[in-house]
Amino acid sequence: MTAPGGSKPNRTAAVVFGSETGNALDYAEEAGRLLERLHFQTVVTSLDALDPLSLARFDFVVAVISTTGQGDLPANARAFWRLLLRKRLPPDYLGSISFTSFGLGDSSYPRFNWAARKFHKRLIQLGAHEFLPRGEGDEQHEEGLDATWVPWSAELRRQVLLKYPLGEGLHPIPEDVLLQPKCLLSLASNDTPRGTELVCNGNDAFPIVNGIPIPDGTTLVQPAPLAAILNTSDHNAQHLIVKVKQNRRLTPQGHWQDVRHLELSCPASIKYNPGDVLTIYPQNSLQDVDQIIELMGWDPSADQPVQFESTNKMEEADFYPVPPAPSNKLHSEPLTLRKVLIHYLDMRAIPRRSFFSTIAHFTNDDMHKERLLEFTDPQYIDELYDYTTRPRRSILEVLQEFDSVKIPWQWAANVLPKLRGRQFSIASGGSCKCIAEGQTNFELLAAIVRYKTVLKRFREGVCTRYITGLEPGTTLNVTLQKGGLGVHESEATRPVIMVGPGTGVAPMRSLIWERYHWQQDIVARRQASAEIASGRPKGIGETVLFYGGRNQEADFYYHQEWDFLEKEMPLQVFAAFSRDQPAKVYVQDILKQQSELVYKLLYYQDGIVYVCGASGKMPRAVRAALVEIFVDRGIMDGSAAEDYLQAMEKEGRYKQETW
Repeated sequence: MTAPGGSKPNRTAAVVFGSETGNALDYAEEAGRLLERLHFQTVVTSLDALDPLSLARFDFVVAVISTTGQGDLPANARAFWRLLLRKRLPPDYLGSISFTSFGLGDSSYPRFNWAARKFHKRLIQLGAHEFLPRGEGDEQHEEGLDATWVPWSAELRRQVLLKYPLGEGLHPIPEDVLLQPKCLLSLASNDTPRGTELVCNGNDAFPIVNGIPIPDGTTLVQPAPLAAILNTSDHNAQHLIVKVKQNRRLTPQGHWQDVRHLELSCPASIKYNPGDVLTIYPQNSLQDVDQIIELMGWDPSADQPVQFESTNKMEEADFYPVPPAPSNKLHSEPLTLRKVLIHYLDMRAIPRRSFFSTIAHFTNDDMHKERLLEFTDPQYIDELYDYTTRPRRSILEVLQEFDSVKIPWQWAANVLPKLRGRQFSIASGGSCKCIAEGQTNFELLAAIVRYKTVLKRFREGVCTRYITGLEPGTTLNVTLQKGGLGVHESEATRPVIMVGPGTGVAPMRSLIWERYHWQQDIVARRQASAEIASGRPKGIGETVLFYGGRNQEADFYYHQEWDFLEKEMPLQVFAAFSRDQPAKVYVQDILKQQSELVYKLLYYQDGIVYVCGASGKMPRAVRAALVEIFVDRGIMDGSAAEDYLQAMEKEGRYKQETW
């Protein structure tokens, strides 16, 4: 394995991911760093950026895949998946590929980790060789995905060293060695020579070697270049420019939660369906940005023009692409460190283990360094959880507590995570989608995230703060993405049962208005053909909504619309309000109260069930209620009822979209 002349062995690995919200990407990047420390030239990329046969160029492949929709692969992995599903592929098509995989899932979904399981199975069917059993993380675990990831990644490291032993005299790169980042920020003028110099960072100065600031006493390892084989086309979303028409609070001012109805207009004709998702990209507050600039000592560089620069000129891939929807100003004005912090980087995120490992290199305080490195030790995973996730402690707060840490501004994009957009299920449908000829309307139902932690500190999300300040007339860049409900007009005549408590009613509202629109089309066609002359319109299937909230007076979103639509179409709305009486009542309780109707629509009329809202207890309770209804009304035992529900899932008659 040793290359001639005692140089590093030519070891290559690909870490591929399918990621919907960014979690799988985070874990893929962590796996990439793990393999770099074992002297592998590593590429971390989405599945859609590769052709299946290109995987054979690597010694092995690690796939990190989340599950979305009804057991589907994420959008940036579906093109790759379709290639694997082609007919007449020989059973040895991937015979030269060695791989393993890790799935990110949510056990409140019926098809837990379904995407990772079927991907793993398909690779084996096509001849690929598994060198490590698949790992499966569960977001519902008390310690989150790390509860499974940490031991699985440790076993990955062990198996890789067994299968690909290091050459004589070569050892794994220890954690106190700083890996070269894929890119850095640099001054846009490019006037500074790329030799050895000093960069001031607060009160400290770090030597710069080949343009990279290195803390004293830190060794930096440059992985050997690997020619990019990536196709960077974007399969994920449709980019749109919209204008805020309305930002209205639905809940009373004194209510514990602020829930907003947003209306956005787009000067183009855009098609979308119930269940589709609109992503808003927030901005950090100027106060937070000023705090981190002052804390890190970045003031002298904060407003100078900068650029993202690859640290390896041999690489063709863009390792830090511009986020899909930055502010319009970034396209017409020079990019500065301050703008990068406002629009690109997240300082309010809960830090991951890798964050502590990296910032430990940027402190001269031995006690701080020791404490930071403790958080990276797998045996202290409980302590890390108690320090970060349980109190929802942010990156900015960590940097304020470990104030000896001074990150060079060039490293900002490598230390701070990307600022992610927040996805919203679109609430508009039917006639609500169109403003005027050639214009499109989007309506969103947004719950503002504010809460008190176990430390008695108030928290609010970055997007929460951003949304509350959006004034009518504000222009936004957003992305539109296909959802996982798979609604189609061919279902118009079939009955549907919708379970949408809280903001889960948003896609249900979209579907109800869409079905009303379908009904109007059916009636118009029949009247034109003289099939009906008078009477209540016929043709649309029964539409039943089960809604849940805390208080009828404060939480019954869009109830005026339900009153109108119940008179215009075969719609019934049943609502449960858990705090309006001594005994708490939830959506699963009113489902069972209407068991005769539910059983009739699902068993005798082949109806469809949609469950939307918060993940966790609600979808499990709804599923259990349906099983109980099938047992009570269908003269089935529990096993037969569960089998029937699973058959509904396979037929596309039970669909869940929770968050």
